[in-house]
Amino acid sequence: MEESFRDSLATVDDAGNRKWVYPKKPSGKFHNYRAIVSFILLTLLFSGPFIKINGNPLLLLNVIERKFVIFGSIFYPQDFYIFMFVMAVGVIAIGIFTLVFGRFFCGWICPQTIFMEMVFRKIEYWIEGDWNKQKALNKAELSPSKVFKKVSKHILFFAVSFIISNTFLAYIIGIEELTTIITAPPSEHIWGFFSIILFAFAFYIVFSRLREQICTSVCPYGRLQGVLLDEHSIVVAYDYKRGENRAKFRKNEDRAAESKGDCVDCHQCINVCPTGIDIRNGTQLECVHCTACMDVCDGIMDKLSLPGGLIRYTSEYHIKNESKLSLNKRTVGFSFLLVILTAIIFGLLLFRNKVEATILRTPGTLLQTQADGRWSNLYNYNIVNKSNEDFVLEFTLESPKGVVQIIGDSTIQLAKGSKTSGSLFVILEEKHPNTRQIPIVIGIFNQGERVDEVQTNFLGE
Repeated sequence: MEESFRDSLATVDDAGNRKWVYPKKPSGKFHNYRAIVSFILLTLLFSGPFIKINGNPLLLLNVIERKFVIFGSIFYPQDFYIFMFVMAVGVIAIGIFTLVFGRFFCGWICPQTIFMEMVFRKIEYWIEGDWNKQKALNKAELSPSKVFKKVSKHILFFAVSFIISNTFLAYIIGIEELTTIITAPPSEHIWGFFSIILFAFAFYIVFSRLREQICTSVCPYGRLQGVLLDEHSIVVAYDYKRGENRAKFRKNEDRAAESKGDCVDCHQCINVCPTGIDIRNGTQLECVHCTACMDVCDGIMDKLSLPGGLIRYTSEYHIKNESKLSLNKRTVGFSFLLVILTAIIFGLLLFRNKVEATILRTPGTLLQTQADGRWSNLYNYNIVNKSNEDFVLEFTLESPKGVVQIIGDSTIQLAKGSKTSGSLFVILEEKHPNTRQIPIVIGIFNQGERVDEVQTNFLGE
């Protein structure tokens, strides 16, 4: 097969200029499934900032205040190790997922694809019509009708981008703070207002101008698939064994007798592709697995009374061996590994300590001797309540024998999601002669329930 197509992008001409893509309006079974998935995900996205779990937002990524909330659970910088582990596991999971299922994520779940194909292109089709009408409109002379359509489209594009920017900003600063910025005069929140407009323009440029270039030139995932996919990966693929040799359809002909394949070379799979590629050339980095070519090809096959699935979810191995796609040990094994990795991540998020405590000996202080001859050291403590509960905390010296004496109240009141700090004495019951550092263990309890344990050192003689 001629491979010269891999030397260039379908959306760039020989002179390096961009070729604007006018994809035909998609329809069909898979498009309907994707529309349902997109509707569910968009509903979750836009309703997320308003959903509260135990008084906390569903998701908050407040980098400025270093406060993060995931599924109603509060995370602080002390949980950075969880973040690093989740990132590492996430990278591994992406590699495994792509190895098995190709770019399924790009076609069905990626926000860029969902917004572009299910929101902005829908607006474009509604105002300007299908692909051929869009081409004709762009070539037409300037007229009131053209100005009205173009201005209307871009006003709606920016309005949707403005809504998206507000939604994403709500996930960063919280819906309450965002509401304050929106309802107050811009002069009182000039930087917040500027941030919203900046976000809106960024989304507007992405979906009105950059479009498929985000997938082909900006996002690294498409280029990674070249090293992640193999012949067993499930991808959107053209069955060249069945489709070749390509030839136009003639009524009442015997295509098999004339050595013609099922592909009638109608170019509909190219016309409907949002990145402008010819899927018949094989797996390409521009392909986002949107299934538009599968739907349009099945429609043509149905009209010609030929079996569907000429373009389908399959693997190079199954096409080469002319076998049906099936679950093999490799697919099941990697899928099971994905489930395990996902379970580990959720386990870390759900079963982490409710309290994060740090107890360090106060700098510059020395061993002190009490009136009754016991030894004591002075410590500073910092405690973060990462749960959705209010705590009444007590300290207990668990090893060696001794007591913890808090300076101030004997108990610590700690509201949910709050922090506190203070000082305390650790007093040992027995002397440890000739011991410079004595390991100690301090237990932290909430109404008899252990919520954390801290190990530190006691300065001896």
